[in-house]
Amino acid sequence: MGGTSGHAAALKTYTQPFQNNTTSLSGQSVEMSTYFIKMDYWQVKKATLNLNFQIPQLSSRQLSDITVSLNNVKFYSFRPSKRTGLQTKTVTLPLRLLQGQNVLKISGQILNAAGKRDYRVTQTPANWLTVDNHSSVNFQYRLMPPTNAIKSFYDHFSGPDTIANQQSSIRVPNQASNAELTASMIVLTGESRVITTENQQIPVSDMADSTAKKAGYQVIVARYDHLDRALQRRFDRQDLRQQGQIRFFKTKGTYTLVVTALTDQLLQKTARFVANQELMQESSHAVENVSAQTRTFTSDLHYQGHYQLTTTADKLTGAGHQERSYFVSLPVDRNNADGSQITLHLRYSKNLDFDSALATVYVNDTAIGSQHLTAKRADNDTLTVTLPKGMALGHSFTVRVALDLPIRQPANSTNIQTPWASIEPSSQAAIQSAPGNDLLFSNYPNLFLKNSTYDNLVVVRPKQMTGTDYATLTNLFNLIGNYAQSNRGRIRVYDHTPSADVLKHANVIAFGSAKQNALVRHLNSRLYFQYNRGLTGFLSNEKLSIEQTYGQQIGTAQLLRSPYNQKKGLLVVTGADSQATYLASTQVNYQRNIAQYSGDAIVVDPDNNHFGYRFKKNKLIDTQVNVKQTLSRNSQLLVYLGVALGIILLVLLALLLLLGKHGRLRRRKRGGRHA
Repeated sequence: MGGTSGHAAALKTYTQPFQNNTTSLSGQSVEMSTYFIKMDYWQVKKATLNLNFQIPQLSSRQLSDITVSLNNVKFYSFRPSKRTGLQTKTVTLPLRLLQGQNVLKISGQILNAAGKRDYRVTQTPANWLTVDNHSSVNFQYRLMPPTNAIKSFYDHFSGPDTIANQQSSIRVPNQASNAELTASMIVLTGESRVITTENQQIPVSDMADSTAKKAGYQVIVARYDHLDRALQRRFDRQDLRQQGQIRFFKTKGTYTLVVTALTDQLLQKTARFVANQELMQESSHAVENVSAQTRTFTSDLHYQGHYQLTTTADKLTGAGHQERSYFVSLPVDRNNADGSQITLHLRYSKNLDFDSALATVYVNDTAIGSQHLTAKRADNDTLTVTLPKGMALGHSFTVRVALDLPIRQPANSTNIQTPWASIEPSSQAAIQSAPGNDLLFSNYPNLFLKNSTYDNLVVVRPKQMTGTDYATLTNLFNLIGNYAQSNRGRIRVYDHTPSADVLKHANVIAFGSAKQNALVRHLNSRLYFQYNRGLTGFLSNEKLSIEQTYGQQIGTAQLLRSPYNQKKGLLVVTGADSQATYLASTQVNYQRNIAQYSGDAIVVDPDNNHFGYRFKKNKLIDTQVNVKQTLSRNSQLLVYLGVALGIILLVLLALLLLLGKHGRLRRRKRGGRHA
């Protein structure tokens, strides 16, 4: 959220919610970390932590305490209020401790009352602290305007406050060409990749859109011939003969970045420059020229399957139960395969009660393995746990390390510097990963990605784009941009049905009504939710009874097996009109929305009721991939079976030889008697 402060017109406010989900930590001494950012163009006047938390009803308010630290500097401690339920504490953050990237730690000593004059030192399940996900950090700041450098504009344009206040927009000419729409989608995916707001996006619209005109920071993507004359006068056409150009300037209180070229190919090449965060942050001038030889691709993400849990030694101090959580993210077009391991390298003090000192590893709150701590290994201990076969991790998961650090002599407080334990930087998650192979929304948009970028993506759009159609297109590519980590992939936009050869080799998205889009109309007989003869609404099927008027209002997103290539997916986002189509796109725009669906069809109505269905029986994109994975997972078993089969054959051969020899001897004996 953002806005102008009421008591000081020059000051703006922005509230940044915690990235963590609601988190519960168990133990007498607990700690959690969260992260927030401060933009470089803010002159921060005040920063406030709004902490929503809850502690046990049994806890002693006189003895329990919570401490807040910012970037490893403790600055505030308090005792919870004498009431139950969710509490809110407002804490002013010291401005001197603020950095661009900030780590906020909430530490708590939660002690339970056991009478009027004493408290329980022994840890119980009632020692816990819950930090609610509605906690946030609020900034009051003065906005510093961009300098004349492109990188300064880029920082403002991508800033969470700018996007939340709807001050960022991407604009294309009215009735933009397919090449211009392609270039704008390249820019959008580049922005979606780096913006930190999870509930906001940068809209793409045409020049006629009144809301986009009011945005303070605008990126205009167009061929030079399609720019209005006022913008054309800012360019020398001769400079554009062999190159595209990015130019930043200010007009009438609006900061504008124009991305243009004389040809479609150079326009898309120039758009890739804008979609490269590193290049944009290095652009210290107001103009950038992009030729066919300019290297605009983003840096490679080398996936080796090993994820460092912490970059510095993570030290835990104090007796009792201690926990630390680490977030692990897999490349978005891959998921967990069997054989993954978590390895912890630990050091800890030698004054522990080693009869009960214990380390436990959890993955997504499921206990995976434990190990006793020993005095012998205190200076260099290792705990390796193997994830159970078939355990689903998704594309990200949490590793939680729980350490029980009891001491031999109970103390009156757990806020002591000893005992201690340290989780070393060499601790890691080694994830055996394999590409997703499900033709379901649980694997979307990953099935349209390869090597962390869009995989030969073809978009078939309505021929005449309305403002609502632009909103639908924005939704579709906002989600794809969230997942794509590179700008190397290929996007093509069509306003007609592509050739069969193009459809055969591409991952296809078709959006719009059946009347607007010929490909949707052609695919009607293959849709799970099909149109009536007049193409005015959807018909009932085995999953949903649809009243006539209701069928004219709902939107659907349907993930089909492509009739042009059985190993490709084809996404159809459609409704009887543009508004109904847009409704369907609202479920494929953010990660939090698409995560709700595990089937292959989504229905959304005007009241924002949304439903997921599964129609296809065989969910696999490529059955051969699963066969290969099964053989790979069971390769050792196959070796053993092969050896066993070989032994059996040898035994059978030996028996046959013995029987043959025995038969010949018997025949000889018979022959001797007859003689």
